[in-house]
Amino acid sequence: MDDVLHAPSRHRWDVDEYYRMGEAGIFGEDNRVELIDGAVIDMAPISQPHAGIVSALCEVLVLASSHRHIVWPQNSIRLDRWNVPQPDLAVLRRRPDFYSRGERAGAADVLLIVEVADFSLKYDQLVKLPLYARAGIPELWIVDVQRRTLDAYRKPAGDAYAEASTHFAGELLAPAMAPEIVVRLDMVFG
Repeated sequence: MDDVLHAPSRHRWDVDEYYRMGEAGIFGEDNRVELIDGAVIDMAPISQPHAGIVSALCEVLVLASSHRHIVWPQNSIRLDRWNVPQPDLAVLRRRPDFYSRGERAGAADVLLIVEVADFSLKYDQLVKLPLYARAGIPELWIVDVQRRTLDAYRKPAGDAYAEASTHFAGELLAPAMAPEIVVRLDMVFG
């Protein structure tokens, strides 16, 4: 049947292909991309308020972790065969090699992921939150730059989290898996 229409299909990249593309230099050093459901996604540009909040959170997390954990700023996390998101921050289990050799940082290494959302709030809520929940990430914080709030999600259950709470400047918050890391939200929102 030569006259049967064969619809084109989209190629789905797996994690190994994605890493090989990066190693081959296909993505420039300044390209901000991540692999989501097998598609290479261009990430939104980082605004000045976004960068400031990421920097403040990074400093607070590093100081509060007292060398017990690794704070992983704007680096990728391998979740499964099709997904390598690049969260703004992650708190990982400490490893002597700082994830520079051997296995890449993966879902089992993550104690907390933080996404700072300026222009990407809906994307973080509708795409990344279910992705992190499915991967079993124990806790996700989404910081809303515009509202100056932090939504904390805990206890992954399928495509969602069983617990969600909103936090404001003036409050203290600590990740459930690393309770010694107490974050003063005044320090984050300035």
